[in-house]
Amino acid sequence: MIVYTVGTFDLLHVGHLALLEQCKALGDVVAVGVASDSVVNSYKPNIPVIPLDQREEMLKALSCVDIVRPYYELEYVSACRELNADIFVVGEDWGNKPHNIDVESYLNTNGKKIIQVDYNPRTSSTSIKNDVVAQNSMLIPDASRSTKWIDAQ
Repeated sequence: MIVYTVGTFDLLHVGHLALLEQCKALGDVVAVGVASDSVVNSYKPNIPVIPLDQREEMLKALSCVDIVRPYYELEYVSACRELNADIFVVGEDWGNKPHNIDVESYLNTNGKKIIQVDYNPRTSSTSIKNDVVAQNSMLIPDASRSTKWIDAQ
């Protein structure tokens, strides 16, 4: 069984790992689609912090991931077709946008499954970014050293 899932995978964290391990439990091969910056920017206000090639490299290093492939358009049918995915795993915020409806139709027509999973409540890339900003809101750059931060208090 080939399991396919997609995401940004910015600031790789335990929530991502839980998702990918759950995918591995569902099948023999786990393929991960990694959204390009332009795809992410089409539905989020900011592009990822980590460059696409580095996000791919981190995912390839995980033992629960067998295939990593970037995607540059917000559509999933072509990858499901090319991978011959048996199961497509999506998050709880899936929704009914046209690209989601298209892949659901493709999967249903071809006897494939779509499984929706809850996000891991322990963390998210957004919460990590918010924590970093909050923890460093009182810091200002040290003008004499471009790589050092000093406390503004």
